[in-house]
Amino acid sequence: MAESDELPDAPAVAREVFTGEAWPRAQAFAELLAGPGVVRGLLGPREIPRIWDRHLLNCAVVAEAVPEGAHLVDIGSGAGLPGIVLAIVRPDVRVTLLEPLLRRTTFLGECVEQLKLTNVEVVRGRAEELAGKQVFDVASARAVAPLDRLLAWSMPLLRKGGQLLAMKGERAAEELDAAARQLRSYGVETAELVTVGRGKVDPPATLVRVVAGHSPAPIAQGTRRRRKR
Repeated sequence: MAESDELPDAPAVAREVFTGEAWPRAQAFAELLAGPGVVRGLLGPREIPRIWDRHLLNCAVVAEAVPEGAHLVDIGSGAGLPGIVLAIVRPDVRVTLLEPLLRRTTFLGECVEQLKLTNVEVVRGRAEELAGKQVFDVASARAVAPLDRLLAWSMPLLRKGGQLLAMKGERAAEELDAAARQLRSYGVETAELVTVGRGKVDPPATLVRVVAGHSPAPIAQGTRRRRKR
C-alpha cells in the first residue's frame, strides 16, 4: 500500500516519553530514519510505518534502566538505535556511538549535527579496538549479536559495577541461560531480565542486564570474530 511508505503520525504516548526539547528532536530523527536512513539502507522501507512504535519508543524506554549522568557506549550503533534515542531522551547521559562501518558512522554524524546533540560522539571502530582505551558506565546493544558475543565485546569496556543493557525479544531468557558459562568466566555480579516501558510500549521491552564484577583483559587477537551486519 502507498501509505506504507509514509511516516505515520507519532502516537499520543510519544509526547509523554519525549518531553521538552526531546520532542522536536525525536520528530526530526524519525524523519531522518524514514528518509536518508532508508535510502542508504540503514533501515528497511517496511519499517517506516513502525518507526515510532517499534524503534523510537521501544528504544526510549531503555532510559528507565540507565543511571543518571552515566557515560554510555552503544555497541554496533547502526542507525542510532538505541544510542541516539537515548541521547535525545536523556541529555544528562553522555553517549558514544560505536560503529565499524563508514556509511553508518557518516549517517550517525549527520544525525548528531542536525539534531544538535552535544552529549554524543561518534566513533568508528569495533568494541575490541576500544577496550583498554575507554571505560564506560553502561553498554547498550540492540539486534547486534547473541548474548555470549555481546559479553565478550562489552565486559572489557565496563567499569566494575557497570551494566550491559542488551535489548532482547522473546528469546531473552533462553539466551541468558545459554550464556551461563561466559557469565561465570567474566565474574559478573548479576545477570537478569528487566522489563521496561510498561504502559508506554506494547509489549514492554525486555532487557538482559548484566552487571560487571571486574574489568577483564581485552579480547586476545586470535579470539576476535567478525560480525555480519
